[in-house]
Amino acid sequence: MPQGGLVSSSPSTRRRLANGAVGRPSTDWEQRYHRAVITSDTLATAFVVAAIGIFFGARDATNWHEKWGILAFGTELLVLGAFAVSKAWAPAVLGQGAEEFRRLGRSLSTAVVVLALGGIALTSRNIKLWIFVAIPAIALVTMTERYLLRLWLHRQRQEGRCLRPVLAAGSPATVRDLITRTRKFPHLGWRVEAVCTPDGLGFDDDQLDGVPVVGRLADVANHVRRDGYRVVAVTPDPHWSPDRLQRLAWNLEGSDAEMVVAPVLMEVAGPRLHVDAVLGIPLLRVSMPAFTGGRRVVKEVVDRLGAAVLLVLFAPLMVLVGLLVLADSRGGALYRQRRVGKDGREFTIFKFRTMVAGADRARAALADQNEGAGLLFKLRRDPRLTRVGAVLRRYSIDELPQLFNVLAGSMSLVGPRPPLPEESAAYGPDIRRRLLVKPGLTGLWQISGRSDLPWEEAVRLDLRYVEDWSLALDSVILWKTLRAVLQGQGAY
Repeated sequence: MPQGGLVSSSPSTRRRLANGAVGRPSTDWEQRYHRAVITSDTLATAFVVAAIGIFFGARDATNWHEKWGILAFGTELLVLGAFAVSKAWAPAVLGQGAEEFRRLGRSLSTAVVVLALGGIALTSRNIKLWIFVAIPAIALVTMTERYLLRLWLHRQRQEGRCLRPVLAAGSPATVRDLITRTRKFPHLGWRVEAVCTPDGLGFDDDQLDGVPVVGRLADVANHVRRDGYRVVAVTPDPHWSPDRLQRLAWNLEGSDAEMVVAPVLMEVAGPRLHVDAVLGIPLLRVSMPAFTGGRRVVKEVVDRLGAAVLLVLFAPLMVLVGLLVLADSRGGALYRQRRVGKDGREFTIFKFRTMVAGADRARAALADQNEGAGLLFKLRRDPRLTRVGAVLRRYSIDELPQLFNVLAGSMSLVGPRPPLPEESAAYGPDIRRRLLVKPGLTGLWQISGRSDLPWEEAVRLDLRYVEDWSLALDSVILWKTLRAVLQGQGAY
């Protein structure tokens, strides 16, 4: 069928038509969301610069048009132009991941530099206001607006809307893993609606985990053009030689489909991946992880300042919690424990006491009831927990004293989970890479299920953070931590 046709004999297309969809519904919502982001950014930027121009201009009415009107209009054009040049409106980054906010930050940093250079060239005395007030205000408003739009999009996806129809092509085992992941994380926006396998069969003949198998790997391009899938997810299989992948990419040209190839050599993502053309050969370049340098200095400053601010804000709550812990059971308000930090150095971690006195000595008697994954010791209904302690653990309030560890420099606001000495002693060479950075008060493990995670998944997330760390990723994790704490998922 020609591209853009509305009728198809495939099960996935019949199912979409039966649900009331016409044509390519995913393209429609993508375009609407794209327009909503651009419109919101434009209105937010206009509101900020107008408010600043009117407020400060009203205090200096002389030559208002020249001093404030032109600067306000120029600042808005500059910021919106920076958004466009830095590809902060690229559909591929909207609605998921840290790259969207990274590009926003890059755009606003570019605007600051251009404004500063313009102020020097024009010898303007008012330029400082726009650099140190307007741009930070625009950053706060636009990032908040983007986050709210993302929350709306994720709610739609949880309800089965605003999803990209995906054709998965690869071995049945790797495709089934992809199907499982897309169902577990619908906020990522993928829904596998059809599968192609080497022999055109799945584990249940014509289906694979409830998804219809529509053909063989050689038929992928034909199915995409006929049924209008938005994503072709290529998963590992011996069939996919470089020549066949290249021909598939050529055959998909002119369609609306995005071809995504799963990496099979290493699990690296984010800013460390770069595609270079060397001697006419496309090469995937993986830069070394950054454990030192300017970004790490910024992270260190943000950690110390953030911990100091949070300690001031939470001081009344921490005093109240300490008193409740003392009133609930015998023992001190704080619990001290040795943990392993960066480069294997041990330090003392602080937490509010959540267990009865002598709980450590009683652990051996409970060893046969351990429900923790891997090297972790956890019990969902630990008899050593106090009444107050159970509430503190559910909402992670017991971890607030760790802000003192962050302030002292032994921990970070975001990082891998701090292990016990006996845990780290059992680490193999791979897992010991968790110790290349400071442990964190929160991390990918915190926002992904905490104690409910399998040991292998928890390790994978920690290693991914170590390898792919960025300031933007830290910001996203801190945003999501609040929701994870309020829901209390995986906390016991």
